[in-house]
Amino acid sequence: MRNGVLAINRSGHLVLINDEACRIFTLPLDHDYLGDSYGDVFRHHPDVVRVLGGAFDMATLPNRAELRLKPTGKVIGYTLSLIRDERDQAIGAALFFKDLTHVEQLEERERLRDRLAALGEMAATMAHEIKNPLAGIEVMAGLLRRQLTEKPDAQALVNDIISEAKMANAIVQEMLEFVRPVRLQLDRASLPDALTSAITMADGKARRGDIRVDLLLPDDLPKIQGDEHQLTQVFANLLINAYEALEGRGAVAITAQMVDSNDDGALLPDGHHPVPTIIVEVADTGPGVSAELTDKMFNPFFTTKPQGSGLGLAIVRKIVDAHEGRIDVRSGGTQGTCFRVILPIEHTDALVR
Repeated sequence: MRNGVLAINRSGHLVLINDEACRIFTLPLDHDYLGDSYGDVFRHHPDVVRVLGGAFDMATLPNRAELRLKPTGKVIGYTLSLIRDERDQAIGAALFFKDLTHVEQLEERERLRDRLAALGEMAATMAHEIKNPLAGIEVMAGLLRRQLTEKPDAQALVNDIISEAKMANAIVQEMLEFVRPVRLQLDRASLPDALTSAITMADGKARRGDIRVDLLLPDDLPKIQGDEHQLTQVFANLLINAYEALEGRGAVAITAQMVDSNDDGALLPDGHHPVPTIIVEVADTGPGVSAELTDKMFNPFFTTKPQGSGLGLAIVRKIVDAHEGRIDVRSGGTQGTCFRVILPIEHTDALVR
């Protein structure tokens, strides 16, 4: 069955649980759960315990409800029903459910695209309106600096004006880059080449200091269908973030592996059948970030940097989405941050639609 099913009796013991239920709840398949207390079996899923615990007390049972499993982040859609005997007495309860994680991810992508489309129209208009006055300020400040050759204090102020104008112009440029549609030049892209170029690009844009970068890639990593230049930009941006977090000390490890099974993290374009996938991880030894911040990191204009635009990771996600992939981030909160870029080796019709 593609759906999970489990049943309990009034005393709170499991009388039925199938393999799909064990998979969704990450329970070992080689254990016999029949007769065990559901509270013990699902002790790591308190929301499930709560739903089952109210089965015999609720007047109306939930039908087609959704629940996010906190330990794994999976989303399930479920129906709870009572099991009755010939005298119409409730002797048990059955929970029927389905893993909706993939559906939820697709819906979230659609919501994100809608938000970005509206935001893009407004941002493009604003960026063009701001760009021209900024260019004028920079030019006039340059002319003024030439006339103040004998006044170093005034020249210093003018230099500050030019510097701030350049910074504002860079933010406007980044905003325009963000709102433009991603147009991929698809070819057979080499991830080792993209990662090597990304290291060079990041070294040219941010201070690396004594940070050690370890590139640990298998020799047989296949090429993917993608835009090597855009992928280089993705990994360069992640490296720049790592450099800034490490402040000149520590290490960054870049690893990659090919997977083709759901358990190993392969993509499921149709929600059921995995496709060959490459997972690239960029992990640093920095101070880490809190769970609250990791939930917001890919939101446009969200930043913790004093002079950041908050568009870097949003652009990264946009490029990864265009490659029909996913990007995730995890952090212990106090030590280290790891970005996982998950890319299909071939584009699929299901994802293109």
